[in-house]
Amino acid sequence: MAHTFSIIKTVTLPAPPEQVWHAVATREGQRAWSPDPDAAEAPGMQVEREENRRFAVRTPTEANGAFHAFEYLVQPQADGTSVLRFEHSGDLGEDWEAPYDYEAATSGGWDMYLHTLTQYLTYFAGRPATLVHAQGPDVSSAPEAWPRLLAALGLSARPAVGTEVVLRPEGLDELRGVVDFEVPDDIDFLAVRTDLGLFRFHGMAIMGLPVAVGHYIYADADADALGAAWEAWLAGVYA
Repeated sequence: MAHTFSIIKTVTLPAPPEQVWHAVATREGQRAWSPDPDAAEAPGMQVEREENRRFAVRTPTEANGAFHAFEYLVQPQADGTSVLRFEHSGDLGEDWEAPYDYEAATSGGWDMYLHTLTQYLTYFAGRPATLVHAQGPDVSSAPEAWPRLLAALGLSARPAVGTEVVLRPEGLDELRGVVDFEVPDDIDFLAVRTDLGLFRFHGMAIMGLPVAVGHYIYADADADALGAAWEAWLAGVYA
């Protein structure tokens, strides 16, 4: 049985088509907002490019029929901004099983990433980007892991969007900024914008996965060293 899906998003971006194109169609640009800026370079990927207009990527079809396709259409606007139409579609494969709604969860994830793209183009456009990934230990896949993460950041609960916060992860630099993205109460996620970049904390218990961070730092930085530091911090939180 096929498990097809299609997620379509449209967002107005505060940048001309050339700048939006660079952000969505190049590895350097995707490093500023995307969850996986290297995906298009993976073996077997089908890539289509129409400069300043369209960028599309399709994964190889697996034995069970699974594949994913991503399309970005950039539309210029009279006021110098752009409208981006994004579609993520595909088939999860005939043997797909999961205890959650993939399309709903993934749709919410793309809302966050496209918001991150908007924040980048609004506040950090033109600056070099460093993407920092880190994942917590397996024990952080439990539902009770999220309140523990917030407490380790110096928070008693997730603040509302627009709230100014100071995050104090032990052994790492203090982060002063504002909560820049709102999610439903049942989603474990915290997004904070500072002068340095966009810091994202993900609770992944709904998918049975550990807590993770994905930070976009708009400066030349050592991604490996920072990733190791955040991973060590997460390990300490759940020790």
